[in-house]
Amino acid sequence: MKKVSLLLLSIYTSLLLYWMFFGFGREYDAHAAYRYNIVPFHTITDFALMRVGGRIDQWINLFGNIAVFVPFGLGIPFIKSYRLHTFLLRFGLCILIVEIVQMLSKHGTFDIDDLILNSIGATIGWCVWRYIFKNRTSSS
Repeated sequence: MKKVSLLLLSIYTSLLLYWMFFGFGREYDAHAAYRYNIVPFHTITDFALMRVGGRIDQWINLFGNIAVFVPFGLGIPFIKSYRLHTFLLRFGLCILIVEIVQMLSKHGTFDIDDLILNSIGATIGWCVWRYIFKNRTSSS
């Protein structure tokens, strides 16, 4: 199961990184300013209250940023088991690096809210994995 999880997560990560840097019409603009949000819940509030974008943008930003990271919480424990706080620390560091690279490469925005939403998604996945794993081993 470890090798299958590693293969699937590698493929999924490659696709996700492509979407994060080149998907959704992201193009490099050498003259663009670095874009970032370091105020927690600012972007989340803007989308939740429909201050920006439409309904589809709201769903993509709020729920998409959670849902697409659930597989990491489900898959990583098959590769290496971590306690939740260790998993979140390592996962958060990886997402932080990706967010910084998005901003510096001008292929996206550094957004602390993305880090929050992505971590929620990974946590949901980890909790589902843990629930299934505990129930499976306790009923065996």
